[in-house]
Amino acid sequence: MQLTVNGTPHQITADPQTPLLWVLRDVIGLTGTKYGCGVGQCGACTVHVNGQTMRSCSLQIGDLEGAEVTTIEGIGTPATLSVIQQAWIDNQVAQCGYCQSGQIMSAVSLLQATTRPTDADIDAAMSGNLCRCGTYPRIRAAIHDAARRLQGA
Repeated sequence: MQLTVNGTPHQITADPQTPLLWVLRDVIGLTGTKYGCGVGQCGACTVHVNGQTMRSCSLQIGDLEGAEVTTIEGIGTPATLSVIQQAWIDNQVAQCGYCQSGQIMSAVSLLQATTRPTDADIDAAMSGNLCRCGTYPRIRAAIHDAARRLQGA
């Protein structure tokens, strides 16, 4: 099957019931997307599929023929961080860091849909992403910071 990941086409040979998460990590070699719970509840495995925020652990590869997938590796690089990634660093969001790629992917979707999110918008958009370290106030601050930067303020 054909799958485009971060703008690069991939021909995938895998059991159609294989979760997208394992194809990304084990077949393609993109390990920024993390395994958390395996049932789509924690958000650690969040990616964008055809522009929609999805949990890669609960998507079967056989349902994604021709899909365009964006992972954390596709929104910035260590040399050229995205605005949200830079805001994450500047606001010292990460503690253990495990959930952060999923958190950032959800934040990117939020800022694409809502350019000036309120605290309520942020809480609603991020509610599916769990952080065991409890960095929620810093996550909210980073999203507000990134929104201001994207607005040029």
